[in-house]
Amino acid sequence: MKDHPDRLAAAWSELVATARRTVADGLVVGTSGNVSRRLRDLILVTPSGVPYDRLGPADTTAVDLEGHQIIGSLRPTSELPMHLTVYHHTTATAVVHTHAPHATAVSTLVRELPPIHYMAAALGGPVRVAPYALYGSDELAAHMLDALRDRTGALLQNHGTIAYGDSLDQALDRTAQLEWMCRVWLTAQSVPGHTPSLLSAGQLEAAGAQLRGYGQRGHQG
Repeated sequence: MKDHPDRLAAAWSELVATARRTVADGLVVGTSGNVSRRLRDLILVTPSGVPYDRLGPADTTAVDLEGHQIIGSLRPTSELPMHLTVYHHTTATAVVHTHAPHATAVSTLVRELPPIHYMAAALGGPVRVAPYALYGSDELAAHMLDALRDRTGALLQNHGTIAYGDSLDQALDRTAQLEWMCRVWLTAQSVPGHTPSLLSAGQLEAAGAQLRGYGQRGHQG
């Protein structure tokens, strides 16, 4: 990346902007959560314990695919094992991890988010909950990878969310959609005397096929 300093600077700026959006959108509190972006064999990642509004160009933090720090003096996020696991096993170029409140609440109640809305198809199907493990651990990364099988997003039990995509915008959008679906399910199932209607596998499959052609060509979303 030494030959492309402008590209690196732009990617870091976009990563910081995305991290700040997770706070503004209520998906994280304080310094919780983390964001990363892959540029070839370089992984830009938010540092550990630093408020996002304090991050500037001089705080650029990056590791290689094995987790060795290549750029910066700030220690990378403690959740680096999760991010690296996603990059090793998928075609992702961006990962967003949050402690979104409704999603975290759902992660304590079920092993899989009930298919309350067809947007589950945008994440590959019903969203699984990865069993609890200590944050930052290889065990958590392994549980997450299993939950992400054929999916682009998952819940982490008593912890939060993980989502990835082809861009930071896509990864963040998937995170927001997951949080919204969790909020809808919590709201619906809390009404006394009523049980939410859920979508069948066939209905989700049909929605997924339709979603693949959704939007404008050449644009995200």
